[in-house]
Amino acid sequence: MERLPKIGLPILITVVVLIIILAKSAVTIDSGHAGVLYETLGDGVDSDAAPLGPGFHIIAPWNRVIDYETRQQEIPEKMSVLSSNGLDIKLDASVLYEPDYKNLGRLHNEKGQNYLNRVLQPAIRSAARSVVGRYTPEQLYSSKRDAIQEEIFEETKKIVEPQYIQLNDVLIRDVTLPPTIKEAIERKLKQEQESLEYEFRLVTAQKEAEKQRIEAQGKADANRILSASLTEKILQDKGIEATIKLSESPNSKVVIIGSGESGMPIILGNQ
Repeated sequence: MERLPKIGLPILITVVVLIIILAKSAVTIDSGHAGVLYETLGDGVDSDAAPLGPGFHIIAPWNRVIDYETRQQEIPEKMSVLSSNGLDIKLDASVLYEPDYKNLGRLHNEKGQNYLNRVLQPAIRSAARSVVGRYTPEQLYSSKRDAIQEEIFEETKKIVEPQYIQLNDVLIRDVTLPPTIKEAIERKLKQEQESLEYEFRLVTAQKEAEKQRIEAQGKADANRILSASLTEKILQDKGIEATIKLSESPNSKVVIIGSGESGMPIILGNQ
């Protein structure tokens, strides 16, 4: 009876130690995340090692796992940049990105968990300054916004992809110009629109006038050709043909030969 507590105590201690070790060794990674294994007694993070995916993992209790979110993430960026003529332009953009999953170990070793501030934000700001500096405020405000957005995306992508960051998209939500410049551009655009409408009406009127002129000329040409072809002899022949057809009809009529103009017969009917 006295020996049982002495035997049970070491077992209890062993169980408690095992539980503590197991608790230290068990790691659960959430969906949309991945883990980078840091080997405390080794060389830290192995750049070539595959990351730990979502789920339950057992590691050595002296090691630790560094968690990274691997889903697409968004950062809002409000930037102040200069146009080609030196005016201050404000861009409101969204950057969609995610870490390069296969190179998560390299990303951690070279950039660390703060890669957003160290790499991505400086890259997007540098690209925006470079691209916007090639355009005028009017182009930024109206026709070139989509092209500018695409150029910023491509230039940022060239910077961040070699540094193990996957850039998915850059969205320009708003372009803010100085109020006086914005008003001047809007007035100019309005005047251009009115000018285009006037030109359209003018061209339409010219086309309608040309159409009427062509139709009138066609009718005049047709009448001229017809008049030239209708000689006195042809008219007499046509009159004789008409007289013969009328005389052959069953209706009562009186034909007076040689009484009409040019000697054509006159036909008098009873109706």
